[in-house]
Amino acid sequence: MNSEFTVKTGGQGLYEVTDQVQQALSGQRSDGLVTLFLRHTSASLLVQENADPDVQRDLLAYFSRLVPPADDPSMAYLRHTLEGPDDMPAHIKAAVLPVTLSIPVVASRMVLGTWQGIYLFEHRDAPHSRRIAVHFA
Repeated sequence: MNSEFTVKTGGQGLYEVTDQVQQALSGQRSDGLVTLFLRHTSASLLVQENADPDVQRDLLAYFSRLVPPADDPSMAYLRHTLEGPDDMPAHIKAAVLPVTLSIPVVASRMVLGTWQGIYLFEHRDAPHSRRIAVHFA
């Protein structure tokens, strides 16, 4: 099975997509592995806690401190700055975080832990439409 879905983001943040992935798996009657691939270079995919929203806020704050905007003096070495101060930092974050996830599926359900959800981590300031390819085998 191959499919794709789109996530509309509203700027930097974590957007849970667990339900969209499970919906893409509907109709599958076997065990296997679902592979997700984010078709972009300035966002990431994560499996992360979905119980306490402070986790998402803290992750966003951490990565914002780790890789500040290009107009921050500490980032003066960056050359790719024509698309705005958030663009190259978004590429850096996407380079250190995954854009692909593989999750086991048993009896048509993803084998996620109690507090685990699948998130698209948007690294750009402006809203975007992000495409996630889904492959199940």
